[in-house]
Amino acid sequence: MRFIKNFTKFRFLLIELVKKEIKLKYRRSYLGYVWTLLEPLLTTLVLAYVFGTLLGNNDPHFPVYILTGRLLYSFFSTSTKAAMRSIRRHSGMIKKVYVPKYIYPLSAILSNFVIFIFSLLVLVGACIVQGIKPTIYTLQAIFPLIILLVMALGVGLILSSLAVFFRDLEYLWEVFLMIVMYCCAIFYKADRLIDGDKGWILNLNPLYAVIKNFRFAILDGAPLGFNSMCYASGFSILVLVVGLFVFYKSQDKFILNI
Repeated sequence: MRFIKNFTKFRFLLIELVKKEIKLKYRRSYLGYVWTLLEPLLTTLVLAYVFGTLLGNNDPHFPVYILTGRLLYSFFSTSTKAAMRSIRRHSGMIKKVYVPKYIYPLSAILSNFVIFIFSLLVLVGACIVQGIKPTIYTLQAIFPLIILLVMALGVGLILSSLAVFFRDLEYLWEVFLMIVMYCCAIFYKADRLIDGDKGWILNLNPLYAVIKNFRFAILDGAPLGFNSMCYASGFSILVLVVGLFVFYKSQDKFILNI
Protein backbone atom coordinates (compact mmCIF):
# COMPACT_ATOMS: atom_id res chain seq x y z
CA MET A 1 0.00 0.00 0.00
CA ARG A 2 2.84 2.36 0.91
CA PHE A 3 4.61 1.51 -2.33
CA ILE A 4 1.49 2.31 -4.38
CA LYS A 5 1.02 5.67 -2.61
CA ASN A 6 4.67 6.52 -3.18
CA PHE A 7 4.47 5.50 -6.83
CA THR A 8 1.35 7.63 -7.35
CA LYS A 9 3.00 10.61 -5.68
CA PHE A 10 5.99 10.53 -8.05
CA ARG A 11 4.25 9.38 -11.24
CA PHE A 12 4.55 12.84 -12.82
CA LEU A 13 8.31 12.83 -12.27
CA LEU A 14 8.46 9.36 -13.84
CA ILE A 15 6.59 10.60 -16.92
CA GLU A 16 8.88 13.62 -17.24
CA LEU A 17 11.99 11.43 -16.94
CA VAL A 18 10.66 9.10 -19.65
CA LYS A 19 10.04 12.09 -21.95
CA LYS A 20 13.52 13.44 -21.20
CA GLU A 21 15.20 10.10 -21.98
CA ILE A 22 13.40 9.85 -25.32
CA LYS A 23 14.34 13.43 -26.30
CA LEU A 24 17.98 12.95 -25.30
CA LYS A 25 18.39 9.77 -27.37
CA TYR A 26 18.11 11.52 -30.75
CA ARG A 27 18.77 15.17 -29.86
CA ARG A 28 21.97 15.56 -31.91
CA SER A 29 21.02 13.53 -34.99
CA TYR A 30 19.70 15.16 -38.16
CA LEU A 31 16.99 12.56 -38.74
CA GLY A 32 15.94 12.48 -35.07
CA TYR A 33 13.12 10.09 -34.28
CA VAL A 34 13.20 8.71 -37.83
CA TRP A 35 16.20 6.63 -36.71
CA THR A 36 13.79 4.65 -34.53
CA LEU A 37 12.47 3.19 -37.79
CA LEU A 38 15.52 3.43 -40.02
CA GLU A 39 18.02 1.74 -37.70
CA PRO A 40 16.22 -1.64 -37.33
CA LEU A 41 15.21 -1.57 -40.99
CA LEU A 42 18.76 -0.99 -42.29
CA THR A 43 20.26 -3.54 -39.89
CA THR A 44 17.69 -6.14 -40.94
CA LEU A 45 18.41 -5.54 -44.63
CA VAL A 46 22.12 -6.13 -44.03
CA LEU A 47 21.53 -9.27 -41.93
CA ALA A 48 18.95 -10.63 -44.39
CA TYR A 49 21.39 -10.16 -47.28
CA VAL A 50 24.36 -11.72 -45.46
CA PHE A 51 22.58 -14.60 -43.69
CA GLY A 52 19.84 -15.05 -46.29
CA THR A 53 20.99 -14.28 -49.82
CA LEU A 54 24.73 -14.97 -49.45
CA LEU A 55 24.25 -18.16 -47.39
CA GLY A 56 21.50 -19.50 -49.64
CA ASN A 57 18.52 -19.26 -47.26
CA ASN A 58 15.43 -19.66 -49.46
CA ASP A 59 12.80 -18.72 -46.84
CA PRO A 60 10.89 -15.79 -48.40
CA HIS A 61 9.94 -14.52 -44.92
CA PHE A 62 13.49 -14.61 -43.57
CA PRO A 63 13.73 -10.76 -43.29
CA VAL A 64 10.66 -10.73 -41.00
CA TYR A 65 12.13 -13.66 -39.05
CA ILE A 66 15.29 -11.60 -38.45
CA LEU A 67 13.38 -8.40 -37.70
CA THR A 68 11.20 -9.99 -35.00
CA GLY A 69 14.22 -11.38 -33.17
CA ARG A 70 16.34 -8.31 -33.63
CA LEU A 71 13.71 -5.85 -32.37
CA LEU A 72 13.05 -7.80 -29.16
CA TYR A 73 16.74 -8.45 -28.45
CA SER A 74 17.61 -4.81 -29.17
CA PHE A 75 15.04 -3.59 -26.63
CA PHE A 76 16.35 -5.99 -23.97
CA SER A 77 19.95 -4.96 -24.66
CA THR A 78 19.50 -1.18 -24.78
CA SER A 79 17.05 -0.99 -21.87
CA THR A 80 19.13 -3.08 -19.46
CA LYS A 81 22.27 -1.11 -20.33
CA ALA A 82 20.43 2.17 -19.79
CA ALA A 83 19.03 0.95 -16.47
CA MET A 84 22.49 -0.19 -15.35
CA ARG A 85 23.87 3.36 -15.82
CA SER A 86 20.78 5.17 -14.50
CA ILE A 87 21.78 5.54 -10.84
CA ARG A 88 25.23 6.92 -11.60
CA ARG A 89 23.85 9.17 -14.36
CA HIS A 90 21.51 10.83 -11.89
CA SER A 91 23.97 10.93 -8.99
CA GLY A 92 23.75 14.74 -8.81
CA MET A 93 19.98 14.69 -8.34
CA ILE A 94 20.14 11.80 -5.89
CA LYS A 95 22.55 13.77 -3.67
CA LYS A 96 20.41 16.93 -3.69
CA VAL A 97 16.75 15.91 -3.43
CA TYR A 98 14.82 12.90 -2.21
CA VAL A 99 13.23 10.89 -4.97
CA PRO A 100 12.57 7.14 -4.84
CA LYS A 101 15.68 5.76 -6.50
CA TYR A 102 13.83 3.03 -8.41
CA ILE A 103 12.37 5.86 -10.54
CA TYR A 104 15.64 6.11 -12.48
CA PRO A 105 16.03 2.50 -13.72
CA LEU A 106 12.26 2.35 -14.23
CA SER A 107 12.27 5.47 -16.44
CA ALA A 108 15.24 4.08 -18.40
CA ILE A 109 13.34 0.85 -19.12
CA LEU A 110 10.03 2.57 -19.95
CA SER A 111 11.60 5.16 -22.28
CA ASN A 112 13.25 2.37 -24.27
CA PHE A 113 9.97 0.44 -24.28
CA VAL A 114 8.15 3.43 -25.81
CA ILE A 115 10.83 3.68 -28.52
CA PHE A 116 10.59 -0.09 -29.06
CA ILE A 117 6.80 0.00 -29.48
CA PHE A 118 7.20 2.82 -32.00
CA SER A 119 9.82 0.78 -33.91
CA LEU A 120 7.30 -2.06 -34.34
CA LEU A 121 5.82 0.04 -37.17
CA VAL A 122 8.76 -1.23 -39.24
CA LEU A 123 7.64 -4.78 -38.52
CA VAL A 124 4.09 -3.96 -39.61
CA GLY A 125 5.42 -2.53 -42.87
CA ALA A 126 7.68 -5.53 -43.45
CA CYS A 127 4.76 -7.95 -42.91
CA ILE A 128 2.64 -6.02 -45.43
CA VAL A 129 5.45 -6.02 -48.02
CA GLN A 130 6.05 -9.76 -47.56
CA GLY A 131 2.35 -10.61 -47.67
CA ILE A 132 2.12 -11.91 -44.10
CA LYS A 133 -1.52 -11.46 -43.12
CA PRO A 134 -2.65 -11.02 -39.49
CA THR A 135 -4.67 -13.79 -37.87
CA ILE A 136 -6.56 -14.08 -34.61
CA TYR A 137 -3.32 -15.35 -33.06
CA THR A 138 -1.56 -12.08 -33.92
CA LEU A 139 -3.34 -10.50 -30.93
CA GLN A 140 -1.41 -12.86 -28.67
CA ALA A 141 1.78 -10.94 -29.46
CA ILE A 142 1.05 -8.64 -26.53
CA PHE A 143 1.84 -11.42 -24.01
CA PRO A 144 5.48 -11.97 -25.07
CA LEU A 145 5.91 -8.18 -25.05
CA ILE A 146 4.62 -7.88 -21.48
CA ILE A 147 6.90 -10.74 -20.36
CA LEU A 148 9.83 -9.05 -22.08
CA LEU A 149 9.11 -5.76 -20.27
CA VAL A 150 8.95 -7.52 -16.88
CA MET A 151 12.18 -9.40 -17.63
CA ALA A 152 14.00 -6.21 -18.65
CA LEU A 153 12.77 -4.41 -15.52
CA GLY A 154 13.92 -7.20 -13.21
CA VAL A 155 17.35 -7.50 -14.86
CA GLY A 156 17.63 -3.70 -14.99
CA LEU A 157 17.01 -3.33 -11.24
CA ILE A 158 19.69 -5.92 -10.46
CA LEU A 159 22.22 -4.33 -12.81
CA SER A 160 21.53 -0.77 -11.64
CA SER A 161 22.16 -1.86 -8.03
CA LEU A 162 25.32 -3.86 -8.67
CA ALA A 163 26.83 -1.33 -11.12
CA VAL A 164 27.01 1.28 -8.33
CA PHE A 165 29.50 -0.91 -6.46
CA PHE A 166 31.13 -2.81 -9.35
CA ARG A 167 31.99 -0.50 -12.25
CA ASP A 168 33.47 -3.35 -14.30
CA LEU A 169 30.01 -4.85 -14.58
CA GLU A 170 29.28 -2.56 -17.52
CA TYR A 171 31.97 -4.26 -19.64
CA LEU A 172 31.06 -7.75 -18.47
CA TRP A 173 27.42 -7.15 -19.36
CA GLU A 174 28.40 -6.19 -22.92
CA VAL A 175 30.15 -9.56 -23.32
CA PHE A 176 27.21 -11.42 -21.76
CA LEU A 177 24.75 -9.69 -24.11
CA MET A 178 26.81 -10.84 -27.08
CA ILE A 179 26.52 -14.45 -25.85
CA VAL A 180 22.76 -13.99 -25.34
CA MET A 181 22.40 -12.60 -28.86
CA TYR A 182 24.03 -15.68 -30.42
CA CYS A 183 21.78 -17.91 -28.25
CA CYS A 184 18.56 -16.26 -29.45
CA ALA A 185 18.48 -17.55 -33.05
CA ILE A 186 18.07 -14.02 -34.38
CA PHE A 187 19.85 -14.33 -37.73
CA TYR A 188 19.92 -18.10 -38.13
CA LYS A 189 17.15 -20.69 -38.12
CA ALA A 190 16.57 -22.26 -34.70
CA ASP A 191 16.09 -25.66 -36.38
CA ARG A 192 19.83 -25.85 -36.99
CA LEU A 193 20.44 -26.20 -33.24
CA ILE A 194 17.22 -28.00 -32.31
CA ASP A 195 17.76 -30.73 -34.93
CA GLY A 196 21.28 -31.31 -33.62
CA ASP A 197 22.39 -31.88 -30.06
CA LYS A 198 22.58 -28.18 -29.10
CA GLY A 199 18.87 -27.49 -28.74
CA TRP A 200 19.23 -27.14 -24.95
CA ILE A 201 21.08 -23.85 -25.55
CA LEU A 202 17.88 -22.32 -26.90
CA ASN A 203 15.58 -24.11 -24.47
CA LEU A 204 17.45 -22.66 -21.47
CA ASN A 205 17.37 -19.12 -22.82
CA PRO A 206 14.22 -17.30 -21.54
CA LEU A 207 14.75 -14.45 -23.99
CA TYR A 208 14.64 -16.93 -26.89
CA ALA A 209 11.37 -18.31 -25.46
CA VAL A 210 9.91 -14.80 -25.68
CA ILE A 211 11.20 -14.29 -29.24
CA LYS A 212 9.93 -17.72 -30.31
CA ASN A 213 6.41 -17.01 -29.07
CA PHE A 214 6.40 -13.55 -30.61
CA ARG A 215 7.25 -15.22 -33.94
CA PHE A 216 4.43 -17.72 -33.41
CA ALA A 217 1.97 -14.83 -33.13
CA ILE A 218 3.34 -12.56 -35.88
CA LEU A 219 5.07 -14.76 -38.42
CA ASP A 220 3.42 -18.18 -38.13
CA GLY A 221 -0.10 -17.17 -37.06
CA ALA A 222 -0.02 -20.01 -34.54
CA PRO A 223 -0.94 -20.38 -30.83
CA LEU A 224 1.71 -19.56 -28.26
CA GLY A 225 3.80 -22.41 -26.87
CA PHE A 226 2.46 -23.27 -23.41
CA ASN A 227 5.70 -24.65 -21.93
CA SER A 228 7.96 -21.93 -23.27
CA MET A 229 5.53 -19.20 -22.17
CA CYS A 230 5.35 -20.66 -18.66
CA TYR A 231 9.16 -20.84 -18.53
CA ALA A 232 9.62 -17.24 -19.74
CA SER A 233 6.86 -15.94 -17.42
CA GLY A 234 8.26 -17.75 -14.39
CA PHE A 235 11.77 -16.53 -15.09
CA SER A 236 10.59 -12.93 -15.58
CA ILE A 237 8.58 -12.86 -12.35
CA LEU A 238 11.45 -14.47 -10.43
CA VAL A 239 14.03 -12.04 -11.77
CA LEU A 240 11.71 -9.09 -10.98
CA VAL A 241 11.30 -10.27 -7.37
CA VAL A 242 15.07 -10.72 -7.04
CA GLY A 243 15.62 -7.31 -8.66
CA LEU A 244 13.27 -5.57 -6.21
CA PHE A 245 14.90 -7.31 -3.26
CA VAL A 246 18.47 -6.48 -4.35
CA PHE A 247 17.55 -2.87 -5.10
CA TYR A 248 15.67 -2.37 -1.82
CA LYS A 249 18.53 -3.83 0.23
CA SER A 250 21.27 -1.79 -1.45
CA GLN A 251 19.65 1.58 -2.25
CA ASP A 252 20.62 3.21 1.08
CA LYS A 253 24.31 2.58 0.29
CA PHE A 254 24.16 4.24 -3.15
CA ILE A 255 24.88 7.71 -1.75
CA LEU A 256 28.29 6.56 -0.46
CA ASN A 257 29.39 5.09 -3.80
CA ILE A 258 28.12 7.44 -6.54
